Parts: sequence; C-alpha cells; structure tokens
Amino acid sequence: QVQLVESGGGLVQAGGSLSVSCAASTRALRTYYMGWFRQAPGKAREFVASIDWRGGTTNYADSVKDRFTISRDNAKNTVYLQMNYLKPEDTAVYYCAADWSASMRRPNYWGQGTQVTVSS
Repeated sequence: QVQLVESGGGLVQAGGSLSVSCAASTRALRTYYMGWFRQAPGKAREFVASIDWRGGTTNYADSVKDRFTISRDNAKNTVYLQMNYLKPEDTAVYYCAADWSASMRRPNYWGQGTQVTVSS
C-alpha cells in the first residue's frame, strides 16, 4: 500500500523559512509527478508546486513563485518544499501528493498533511 508521510511543519514568523518533506513508502512513485497542495481554514485545497519524476521540470502557483522551491531525491523516495519569505497567508495544512499525470488535477495518492503556521 502506497503511503506518503509529510514532516517538518511548524510555527515560524513572517519573513522566515521552513522546509517540509514527504517520504514515500515505495520506490514505485519514482516515476510519478509529485506535488504539494495546501488548505487554509475555510478555504478550498489549492495547488502549490509540482515536479516531474526526473526533477527537471517544476511548476508553482503564482502566489509562491520565487519564494518556494520544490525538489526531490528519488534515491530517498522523498520530495521537499523549501519555503522562504513566508507570509501569514501561507498558513495552511500542506499536503503531499503523487500523480501519474503532469496536470496534478486528480492525484492518485495523498499524504495526511502537516500544519504550517506563519505568525505576523
């Protein structure tokens, strides 16, 4: 059974940095597109960033572009999200996802989420 386990969330002040990780339970996801989504209280889940299986192509939501960086280490079955210059509006539960398709519209697998809170 495929599992995605996020870690690294927490509390940080505005302007600070935080990194979250997502470990996959199987090497099978090495050929999947991996992504991060987030859901703030009272809001719909939204796309944050994605990366192709080789790690050569990345996509970002406009709201995080130039502040967040997604990367992956296939040898460790892990994908990362480095978040810099964090803003209070970045506060949300961050979810890792794996999708066979580059669109990331209907991910095949989801993690349980990790809370990121940015204080002003």
